[in-house]
Amino acid sequence: MLGLVETRTVSPVFVGRTDELDALSDALARARAGEPQALLLGGEAGVGKTRLVEEFAVAARPDAVVAVGGCVEIGADGLPFAPFSTALRALREALPEEFAAAGAGQEEELARLLPELGEATAGRHDEQGIARLFELTVRLLQRVAAEHPVVLVLEDLHWADASTRNLLAYLVRTLRTGRLLVLATYRSDDIHRRHPLRPLLAELDRLRTVRRLELARLTREEVARQIAGILAAEPDPAQVDDIYERSDGNAFFVEELAVAACEGCRTGLTDSLRDLLLVRVEALPESAQRIARIVAEGGSTVEHRLIAAVARLAEDDLIEALRAAVGAHILTAAPDGDGYRFRHALVREAVADDLLPGERSRLNRRYAEAVEADPALVPADARVLRLASYWYHAGDAARALPAVLDASGVARRRYAHTEQLRLLERAMELWDSAPDDVRSALRAADHTEVCLPGAGDPATALCYLDLMAEAAAAGRLAGERERALKITKRALRLLEDEPDPLRAAWFWVQRSHLVQAQARGDGWQELATAQELVRGLPPSEVHAEVLAHVATWRMLHQPGPDAFAAAERAVQYARMVGAREIELHARLTLGGLMIDAGDTESGFAEMFHVKEDALQEGVRGVAGRAFVNLPSALQAVGRSRESVPLLREGIAFTREFGLRDTEAWVWGNLSDSLYAIGRWDEAADAAANALRTGHGAKPQGSGALRLAQLALARGDLADAARHLATADARYGSHDPMPQQSLRVARVAIGVAAAQGRIHDARAELSGVLETGFPPGTHRYAWPLLLAAATAEADARTLHAAAADRAEVLGRLHETARKLTIGAPLWGAYERWIRAELQRAEGTDTTDTWSEVVTAFECLDRPYDLARVRHRLAQALLAEGGEDERERAVELLRLAGAVADHLGARPLADEVARLARRARLTLTHAPHQALTPADPAEALGLTGRERDVLRLVSAGRTNRQIAEELFISPKTASVHVSNILSKLGVSGRGEAAAVAHRLGLFPAEPLAAPTAG
Repeated sequence: MLGLVETRTVSPVFVGRTDELDALSDALARARAGEPQALLLGGEAGVGKTRLVEEFAVAARPDAVVAVGGCVEIGADGLPFAPFSTALRALREALPEEFAAAGAGQEEELARLLPELGEATAGRHDEQGIARLFELTVRLLQRVAAEHPVVLVLEDLHWADASTRNLLAYLVRTLRTGRLLVLATYRSDDIHRRHPLRPLLAELDRLRTVRRLELARLTREEVARQIAGILAAEPDPAQVDDIYERSDGNAFFVEELAVAACEGCRTGLTDSLRDLLLVRVEALPESAQRIARIVAEGGSTVEHRLIAAVARLAEDDLIEALRAAVGAHILTAAPDGDGYRFRHALVREAVADDLLPGERSRLNRRYAEAVEADPALVPADARVLRLASYWYHAGDAARALPAVLDASGVARRRYAHTEQLRLLERAMELWDSAPDDVRSALRAADHTEVCLPGAGDPATALCYLDLMAEAAAAGRLAGERERALKITKRALRLLEDEPDPLRAAWFWVQRSHLVQAQARGDGWQELATAQELVRGLPPSEVHAEVLAHVATWRMLHQPGPDAFAAAERAVQYARMVGAREIELHARLTLGGLMIDAGDTESGFAEMFHVKEDALQEGVRGVAGRAFVNLPSALQAVGRSRESVPLLREGIAFTREFGLRDTEAWVWGNLSDSLYAIGRWDEAADAAANALRTGHGAKPQGSGALRLAQLALARGDLADAARHLATADARYGSHDPMPQQSLRVARVAIGVAAAQGRIHDARAELSGVLETGFPPGTHRYAWPLLLAAATAEADARTLHAAAADRAEVLGRLHETARKLTIGAPLWGAYERWIRAELQRAEGTDTTDTWSEVVTAFECLDRPYDLARVRHRLAQALLAEGGEDERERAVELLRLAGAVADHLGARPLADEVARLARRARLTLTHAPHQALTPADPAEALGLTGRERDVLRLVSAGRTNRQIAEELFISPKTASVHVSNILSKLGVSGRGEAAAVAHRLGLFPAEPLAAPTAG
């Protein structure tokens, strides 16, 4: 009977799936052409996903390397990165030379996924290690797949651990080059509403590069062909109908029912799923059934020697039992030939569920004892994690607690922080059940990395709060912030009964990070509590860390003397206790605060030193932050060109080490610097890279805001408003920072003014002035005040803007007077704002604007210089002399050339309009004339519509327009509607603003032009 079943259980004929195979083949063809592909293959258990992948792999292998890795289930615990580790191992075996070359120099990091490459160092509690591991993995795959098509198969994602899911998401989002096809399978019927895979599937569905396939059940015709393959004969139609009805087209159930019918077992078979899965297991000899139960509890795949150790059978008896189970197609040999697994996971689950509670714990104890007695029974990289699972499910707290803590350390070193958190929560669960002598023998230095007092001392016993601290840090890094918040809350409640100020301060710092990350506040109250707890205590690493975080928070939110003092003390304390990384962070903050306080050269010297020290000492977090803060400070004082090569270096650094959010900040700052020095196309590319690269909301917001600024300067108001809304949404309102809110307000004022919404621009300004400009925010204050002053000056001829103008101008003047002008750029801004305020009052002169032009001629800011040259030309033409006209022509030529080069359409239009009104020729050849056609004609306005628009701009109603032009109000309304349509605006105010911007109705005539 066994021989018969062995030849007939699986159909040798691959049935159906033509469309799915075509889709897979098409994806592979695209990958071969250098366009990386990703496919998600879903389907219910038993529907045939694995068989489809196997058939596709056979077809792909002639010229492609197929590397398969499956998610491993040990009890209920997935192994971190298991499918990636297995697939990379297969890839290394297939292409050893290419793999070695691709991973050269990074073996120590990649060993976290593939231990054969070397020994991974202890992980750090920061996001940078995770990001670097992910980036290096993607880079490795890209390089290996540069010349050889590679199919990376990840099976059973429904069992995937969080680290595997995160790495897969990162791979699919960032993969841009290489001949790589990523194919992942999962059980769709297992993905319930709260299944952790569901959010990942939803996220990947939105990516253009990802295709999702759902494997349907077989049709009746396909079921008949499958049964014919199993029976090696045409089946009876009635039998096909019966099996099709009972299996509902599920390929695995068809096999089970067909074999049961072949063996004559049909009569006693029930419709229960578990009974269907167990019927052939129960038909095995008792010894084979026992082996099946042992393998079911051992994990997805169990090694032969481990089965022997647990079964305790004579070798011949063991082989006979295994042969029976394999012959019946219950078990199958593992791909590496070193163990066994169930042919289908559904059968394993049914057998495991059929175990009695005492039987399950006894089997887990046997597994654990066998592995402890002979560690070589299981692979080295899985040994600790499997021991932790076996002892935990054996219900032995004394043995399980140390094993679980050891496993949490392994997970931490592999940057599998979600699994680390789960294991630490399990350790906390076991803590009270473990004997006192077991707990006292555990050392904090062996199981913790956070800087709680005494944690690094080998003689210090591990305590419950140490576990909570480690779990809180792991939860924050894993993105499980809600769980981490609950842990910190419990810890602080425990510390109320047994006060320990340093430990409490550490937990309050963690709560500050978590509150900000969860958008529940700015985190200051938590930091203030931590600062109060350490006040007056001797210097310690916790004390230094608290002060460093306080200084950084204040620099971003409330820069000033308090931030400066906190940074100085943080540096001092960190040096005293030897906390080098905290010292470097605090010194970088201090350097930025020195620049804001006016000590520019000393501040820059300190920031440059910190950057070099961090690079030499390998402190990547500080180095990455230096590549953001230092160029930003250079840009703030007008040294934009100097910052560009530094930012390029920062992009290379952050890419190398996988610091994607930091890279996004660097791209944003590069966009600022390139914008300032007149390289706008490059600035737009940099801003787009910031938006695309960042994973976090705020780095993405920085990219969107730069794109809004560029769109505004180029006259694309719709794009400017859209990008501004994106930036505002990304930044959020829970954690306002001046460096973000002031920049958003500046662009918002510009967009509102350009759209003729002067009252909205004033409202935006009023909100900012109510808050004020804290010390250190002048770099953002000057451009904002300039935008507001320019808006008021441009709106001088609008009747609707006259109200409250005097008050607004007064507030602008008073605010500007209080700001520091310590840098040449800030001094130039101060002169420009003063000139715009005078223009708004109609009192500006050539001397006013000559002073501004002179200030900007010393700076490397071509667009700003072009704008003020245009204003000076305007003032010169108002004076009307011949010399003034000649000078104005040259100024307008220079300004127009810059505007045309940058694509600054509003400025180019203003230059051309001014030249046209003054009847100036700006170019030597007629065909090169800068002056465009009459803008009213270009817009298609009729003479009557132009008359109506003039009155609309003057604030007249339809009835007043009708009276003045001797037409009916209805006709006036029709003309207004036509005008709004032709101008592409939605209201009368916007129409008036467009008319003003185009200079259709000058408030006062210029001096009469002379000939020539």
